[in-house]
Amino acid sequence: MRRIKYIYQNKNWPNFTWDYRLITPLLASFRLQQGILLGKMSSIGFTLKNQASYEIITQDVLKTSKIEGELLDTDSVRSSVGKRLGIKSTIVAQKNHQVDGVVDVLLDAINHRDKILTKNKLFTWHKVLFPLEINSVNKIQIGKWRTQSSGPMQVISGPYGKEQVHYEAPSYLYIEKEIELFLLWLKNENNLDLVLKSAIAHLWFITIHPFDDGNGRISRAISDMLLAKSEESPFRFYSLSSQIESERKSYYDILEKTQKGELDITLWLEWYLDALKKSIENSDSILTKVLFNNTFWNIHRNHSINDRQQRMLDILLDNFIGKLTTSKWAKMTKCSQDTALRDIIDLINKDILYKDSSGGRSTHYLLKELPNSK
Repeated sequence: MRRIKYIYQNKNWPNFTWDYRLITPLLASFRLQQGILLGKMSSIGFTLKNQASYEIITQDVLKTSKIEGELLDTDSVRSSVGKRLGIKSTIVAQKNHQVDGVVDVLLDAINHRDKILTKNKLFTWHKVLFPLEINSVNKIQIGKWRTQSSGPMQVISGPYGKEQVHYEAPSYLYIEKEIELFLLWLKNENNLDLVLKSAIAHLWFITIHPFDDGNGRISRAISDMLLAKSEESPFRFYSLSSQIESERKSYYDILEKTQKGELDITLWLEWYLDALKKSIENSDSILTKVLFNNTFWNIHRNHSINDRQQRMLDILLDNFIGKLTTSKWAKMTKCSQDTALRDIIDLINKDILYKDSSGGRSTHYLLKELPNSK
């Protein structure tokens, strides 16, 4: 009798099971939380929804890449997402094909959430994720399933000679069959709650691991596609990838445990639903910031503000680190310190900034609090 080491080797694969008594209340709790969030955001206009979605998608793109050990340039991501959502920004960033690829895959998944996912679409996503100039270094199969030349697809840790294999994906020989089965289920499974479906799809795709690289990013894009479908909305108000990145170790631990187990995926579903719940809780600060920024600009909408001032105020409203001084202003806006000081004094006169009382060589400036902001 063949020893079963991985979940896909079970004879009933992929007929997943779970304990409904444990999962049903967790799903109901998340659905309530999700409904409250969507209800809250439904009361604001399109522009604010779009701005909130812009912030969340920016975080999602940054974090889904960071999970894979890739650190994308924040300004490039913000610029790419902003252009695609039609949001005016003062950020100047060089075009980055790698960044654009991750953004395009995520937005395509969200915007075409009601379309049937096909093999060709997966190939297209993979090609977009790995533009030619990026792949010239990686040398992987682009827009194709991994092949015999790829060797065994293994998740390994540990020093050379003492490696530990955490997981080995199905052989390349079975990928076509496995993907066909997965896509057929994705198309025809209409009796399952879409949130649970997103959790199962995530696990299933990453278990097959059909590509040489990019499987994690694509599996998370599929999750976002199904979550967006569950909300019937192109707007994203929470980021699953951000939560996964913050719990990366436990994420890989639960995947390994599930993939080495039987077909009961209760523990995975519990982890996934808990991550979704936390992602909504953690999105509150971002959504609050969007609403605050909107109030700020409404209050100061009649003031004449130049491009340098606009850029610095955007930075201050976003997440400025450290103290704002004339030298920092000059460096960040590429102007002289005299011009920087004039810009700052002008904003002080407009009741937007104020000079910190410490004075002296440590003179710095702060945003004034909005009325009733406490």
